[in-house]
Amino acid sequence: MGLLFEEIDNQPSPIGDISLRRRRIPALGDRDIYEVKLGEEFLMSSMFYDAEIALADLGLAAVEGEALAVVVGGLGLGYTAVAALKDQRLGELLIVDYLQTVIRWHQQEKVPLGKELNADPRSRYVHGSFFDMAVADPGGFDPQQPGRLFDAILLDIDHSPRALLHHGNASFYTVENLGRMARQLRRGGAFALWSQDPPDAEFMQVMDAVFINTAAHIIPFFNPFQNGEATNTIYVGVKA
Repeated sequence: MGLLFEEIDNQPSPIGDISLRRRRIPALGDRDIYEVKLGEEFLMSSMFYDAEIALADLGLAAVEGEALAVVVGGLGLGYTAVAALKDQRLGELLIVDYLQTVIRWHQQEKVPLGKELNADPRSRYVHGSFFDMAVADPGGFDPQQPGRLFDAILLDIDHSPRALLHHGNASFYTVENLGRMARQLRRGGAFALWSQDPPDAEFMQVMDAVFINTAAHIIPFFNPFQNGEATNTIYVGVKA
């Protein structure tokens, strides 16, 4: 058995120190668990990733067509991006992250899914603020092609539309700014959002004002620390 705990990297960032850790919990079996922390706040753990995969699966299931152009906002440990690449219809994937350190972890394959993302020619890392790019006009998510339209935008950055990593993100979860982001979707394109919280009726009203065919999917998963079921939520909406 290897070390029970190792800090792989710890770097300053514009929003605080960010660290990558690897641990083993003997009671959970002989496997490495990777964690990303911002200061003392957990951003991501490889122990829980069902909803991150569901974000890609549900978001892309709402879209028709081939050679899909998809944006993932928030790289994390790469689960949403890798799940999107498993869709055979995907033509190109842009993975937008504000933290260069997180992108570098994947490029240097310090996290398990980095190798898979790097090996797939359909994927491309984009360093920048998703929230700034979402409302930019005529810029957008692809610095190589300003004004480009996409088939799906999959977002996993804040803990929820209310539990924010930074208070400045709050303005994104409004009819005005979701609508500005939706300009970067083609007609019939989908927006999907991960949330750690149960479905939020107030945010669903915002989704309904911007998109059609909206839904809040509850994703159950087993939490060994609670010895029971926990849930996340995936919001999905389609551009009319």
